[in-house]
Amino acid sequence: MSQPVGLLSYETLVHAVAGAMGSATAMTVFFPLDTAKSRLQVDEKRKAKSTPVILAEIAKEEGLLSLYRGWFPVISSLCCSNFVYFYTFNTLKRVMVTGPQRSRPGKDLLMGIISGVVNVVLTTPMWVVNTRLKLQGVKFRDEDLHQTHYKGIFDAFSQIIANEGVGSLWNGLLPSLILVSNPAVQFMFYEAMKRRAGKGGRKISSAEIFLIGAIAKAIAATATYPLQTVQAILRFGQYKGDGKGGILGSLSNIVTLFLDRIKSHGVIGLYKGLEAKLLQTVLTAALMFVVYEKITAATFKVMGMNRKLK
Repeated sequence: MSQPVGLLSYETLVHAVAGAMGSATAMTVFFPLDTAKSRLQVDEKRKAKSTPVILAEIAKEEGLLSLYRGWFPVISSLCCSNFVYFYTFNTLKRVMVTGPQRSRPGKDLLMGIISGVVNVVLTTPMWVVNTRLKLQGVKFRDEDLHQTHYKGIFDAFSQIIANEGVGSLWNGLLPSLILVSNPAVQFMFYEAMKRRAGKGGRKISSAEIFLIGAIAKAIAATATYPLQTVQAILRFGQYKGDGKGGILGSLSNIVTLFLDRIKSHGVIGLYKGLEAKLLQTVLTAALMFVVYEKITAATFKVMGMNRKLK
């Protein structure tokens, strides 16, 4: 029996809000790991050391609070980004998976890619701004990187538009679009493992959701990490490139950055900061999925729609 459109829209909204809240909670807990990862990606001269050593160096040189520098703009971007992603994904799920049929990995991957493209196009300007703010006031090892002076989110938007043009708000758009494969692959593995764990109507525990979320994110993060490094450098806005515009110019910048990193540090240089990235994203994603499932389950229970995870 079909459900009213209004009810489906409300359910989709619940998924979107739960996803945003889950991601914000998880990112706050593990934010210092993201700080370490960003420094290693952007600062070419900073040596790749173990994550605890990097965090200790940052805290010693810039103070303990520097580990949370840029927290608010990142959390704001993350909430918006995950709201858009979860809303789009669950809307597509309602449209593409109807009746008694169950979703399949291929369909999950397609829905994840579409959701990722919508998310990237709408939220890239926020990620460009939060990357700049997060790295403001940093003591770079690379002397070619200069300091920025933004008073906040809105001032950053204003200065970037005035000094670099509106198009600069979409710096790194091409690698970001390619990187939609990251959450798409993550969701494909997550949904597949969750369906397997919940076979026969079996209730899935929070520990299992945490583990499933961690495994799914680890696979996606490792596969796409070199491109994430390129994305961070382009968003920071201090890479000049060859001056070409359009898609060809963007592709040229990506290839040049890859080759420069390999020339300077070898192939392993493409994975500089991966340890911090895996610790941060795997733990964040796992905790996010736990909070997400708990919030949706509690909300549906209040609505009188006590549903099993499926």
